[in-house]
Amino acid sequence: MFRLKNVTRRFGGKAAVSAVSVDIPQGQMVGVIGRSGAGKSTMLRMINRLVDPSEGSIHFGDVAVSSLRGAALRNWQRDCAMIFQQFNLVPRLDVLTNVLLGRLNHRSTALSILNMFTREERIMAIAALERLGIEQTALQKAGTLSGGQQQRVAIARALMQQPKMILADEPIASLDPLNAKVVMDALRDINEREGITVITNLHTLDTARNYCERIIGMSAGRIVFDGAPRDLDAAAVRAIYGTGADGAEIDETVTSTSIKGSAGLVQDNVKESAGVTPLALAGI
Repeated sequence: MFRLKNVTRRFGGKAAVSAVSVDIPQGQMVGVIGRSGAGKSTMLRMINRLVDPSEGSIHFGDVAVSSLRGAALRNWQRDCAMIFQQFNLVPRLDVLTNVLLGRLNHRSTALSILNMFTREERIMAIAALERLGIEQTALQKAGTLSGGQQQRVAIARALMQQPKMILADEPIASLDPLNAKVVMDALRDINEREGITVITNLHTLDTARNYCERIIGMSAGRIVFDGAPRDLDAAAVRAIYGTGADGAEIDETVTSTSIKGSAGLVQDNVKESAGVTPLALAGI
């Protein structure tokens, strides 16, 4: 069980998140929705401890996450993988190395500095890329990939952490609908096959309804809705966005082209080298 207890985060005199309490059982896929500035990203960053809470506490099982320091905090950030809207890859490094960076908190500093990844780790990285359908990009520089491909590399890097929880902060906000579907399908697959808790901030109602078994709606730093997609009625939408369920008066961050039914339409520009396997490309 993951738990926030009366968590507040202030920036100066403004409370970005105010007295939030929520329990999330292991294995749920949770979508967090709300207008820009509602506190969604701040809440995820507090969970990962990129930002410390001003008040309240965060717990994962018996672990008081909000009190962790030093090595224990680094271990939590390994177990609680973070995926960002802008990917946070190292553009000049190849894709395989970017994925292998997910192992940094599993190994000694000396080995990390020397870039001495094991054969097993390289096989893990290739397997993660194959799972996401981008193994052919292994030796390309990450900065040469499309946005959708880069986000899949970021998900592969998160898998390399072997996390207990994945946090995705607006993972599809900068992607077209087809690549958005690929990314959301990947997150749902990880949630269902590994039983890993996934908490993702989303801009669109349709995406949250289609992919998440639970939706948390935030407004002005507070949780104003917490329930199943079927319970997200007109009153709930109004509480979150200040408008009706049809979305006619909701700003552009809420409405978008549906990403349902787009399977099989995404094509990557990078072609796999003829006759060369991904493991051979990786030097394995």
